[in-house]
Amino acid sequence: MKFKDKVVVITGATSGIGEACAFAFGSEGAKVVITGRNAVKLEQTAALLRAKQIPVLSILANASSEEDNKRMAEQTLAHLGTIDILVNNAGISMRALFEEVDLEVFKQVMDTNFWGTVYATKYCLPAILASKGSIIGISSINGYRGTPARTAYTASKYAMNGFFESLRTEVMKRGVHVLVVAPGFTASNIRNIALTADGKSQGESPRDESKMMTSAEVANYILKATSKRKRDLVLTTQGKLAVFLNKWIPGILDGIVYKQMAKEKDSPFQ
Repeated sequence: MKFKDKVVVITGATSGIGEACAFAFGSEGAKVVITGRNAVKLEQTAALLRAKQIPVLSILANASSEEDNKRMAEQTLAHLGTIDILVNNAGISMRALFEEVDLEVFKQVMDTNFWGTVYATKYCLPAILASKGSIIGISSINGYRGTPARTAYTASKYAMNGFFESLRTEVMKRGVHVLVVAPGFTASNIRNIALTADGKSQGESPRDESKMMTSAEVANYILKATSKRKRDLVLTTQGKLAVFLNKWIPGILDGIVYKQMAKEKDSPFQ
């Protein structure tokens, strides 16, 4: 029970990897703080955690709001006195050609994925410096390799990776651990609610979710990597291969990625 009584803040924890992380850390004795922008879903997740005897504090917060992130950190410290681990999980995706996408959609993705991470980290950092704790960023293989029709999502994840690489070197001599996680394709609702060119939700995943790693599996890998204070975590064979090939043969991978993504159901390009 290495995480017993540790305070773990998880943004966007009402579904997918965020919710799975709440159960994973909570099952190891942590006190869990979860955020979400949907009050009903937030309370449903909190109730499920309490049913497992996991101490939980739920805070209604929109990841893209600086004020909400500031309030999240303040409320956590007021109720629990410290922050040991921050899991920057809140995120949204998109699927549309750049030439067709409304720039407000692009901005919305950046505001949630990148700026939401910056805001949460900024306001939790003083407490994490004091506790010599961990900052975790749920990035993506898209933070290493861009894919067509996901320009905003790719940009947000590259920005996250650069931000954490820089921050890591700032705090590495002060006892703070920074972990960047690239899950690869994971069964969650992120593709169902991905934004289309005009900002509407996609509705149906264009990929076979049944063949993907589950959110619970990803959460367990994150738990172990945090325990070992690892620097990076790249998951799935496909994900590791994409990172490797993009480093050594990026030009060839351009063609491979194009062909693979063009096979998706209702692909916006052929």
